[in-house]
Amino acid sequence: MKLLLASQSPRRKELLSSLGFAFKVVKIDCEEIIPEHLKIEEAAAYLSELKADAFRNLVDDEVLLTADTVVAIDNQILGKPKDKEDAQNMLRRLSGKTHQVYTGITIKTADKIYTETDVADVTFDEITDEEIEYYIQNYKPFDKAGSYGIQEWLGMAKIKTMTGSFYTIMGLPTHLVYKILKEI
Repeated sequence: MKLLLASQSPRRKELLSSLGFAFKVVKIDCEEIIPEHLKIEEAAAYLSELKADAFRNLVDDEVLLTADTVVAIDNQILGKPKDKEDAQNMLRRLSGKTHQVYTGITIKTADKIYTETDVADVTFDEITDEEIEYYIQNYKPFDKAGSYGIQEWLGMAKIKTMTGSFYTIMGLPTHLVYKILKEI
């Protein structure tokens, strides 16, 4: 089996490697637009499948893994920040509240497709403007949904509680990936 990871995320690469799988990173160009009628809890899986569908046809011994993470609060999706101001606003919204992190995965073979979503709840302590400024300046979270990484300073210093998989919040529900890849 030749495993292909369609992600430029260093976190997903690290996690898949830590699971013990050899893989090749591939690039997919795909416009990630969520239809307005879609429920928030379906968005991550939708985007993951969209990426898998945009990839070329697989040959018999290839397996493609795509993933997408969506952060949501108050029935609104927080994507990747457009700029520093957007990141500041997102982190202010998350401060002192509970939000959801959905990570959808799609594993595609030449003749089958498996898509699953895992969700985790994350509660932050209050985050001051100075802490937000420090985090953005030092960690530049512009490639992260919701403007933060759980594995970085903000996650370590400000997450009060979480329910669900740490790795789902990090961007890859490793328990689901492992289960499906072992079945294949």
